[in-house]
Amino acid sequence: MATSQLTASLRNLPAFERFQPSPLRFRSAGHVRIGTLTQTSFPSLVVKAATVVAPKHTSVKPLGDRVLVKIKDAEEKTEGGILLPATAQSKPQGGEVVAVGEGKSVGKSKVDISVKTGAQVVYSKYAGTEVEFNGSKHLILKDDDIIGTLETDEVKDLKPLNDRVLIKVAEAEEKTAGGLLLTEATKEKPSIGTVIAVGPGPLDVEGNRKSLSITPGNTVLYSKYAGNDFKGKDGSDYIALRASDVMAILS
Repeated sequence: MATSQLTASLRNLPAFERFQPSPLRFRSAGHVRIGTLTQTSFPSLVVKAATVVAPKHTSVKPLGDRVLVKIKDAEEKTEGGILLPATAQSKPQGGEVVAVGEGKSVGKSKVDISVKTGAQVVYSKYAGTEVEFNGSKHLILKDDDIIGTLETDEVKDLKPLNDRVLIKVAEAEEKTAGGLLLTEATKEKPSIGTVIAVGPGPLDVEGNRKSLSITPGNTVLYSKYAGNDFKGKDGSDYIALRASDVMAILS
């Protein structure tokens, strides 16, 4: 019945008008239904959304300027102890470096990976490829996708890497110019803040570090929708972005 349904479907598609249908067969697979492949059908590999699970592989060695990070588990409770459903748990942006590649070549220089095995890192929210093995979720990403290292639970202690800058965001205006109180939803997201920490700078064409012109303590104006946002334990807002997203130093 499944074969006849598939044949009928192909005949209805203009792109398959010249093709002669043939029976669809599966070899060396268990019981298979058309449209429903069970995990027992192909036991050597299971594919999930954005996650590859390969039970027969127990290690992953990143190449070039890539890094393998073991993802930190998502928070299952709020600070008040309320359990969060899976849909409400924030996607983690941190983890532990478990393996690094050999680095990359810039000009005539060989540049090593900027982090070492064992480092606790924070990375860009949508960076890398997620893989799962040995029962844990990991992420393979480029060295440049790592925002910085963080050895504590306080985001203000983040040490930016490369050309990244950590900024404490200025508080949003509580009132309009006419004195009306603003709700959280209507407060405009500020794009001004104070620089807390800066990275060592980007690499030039010869592989040498070029120091940033921004320094801790600077009050800066930055692109409104740039970077990655973080919430500090004290309730303060922080943003980590590239130095190129900073438009001006204010004084």
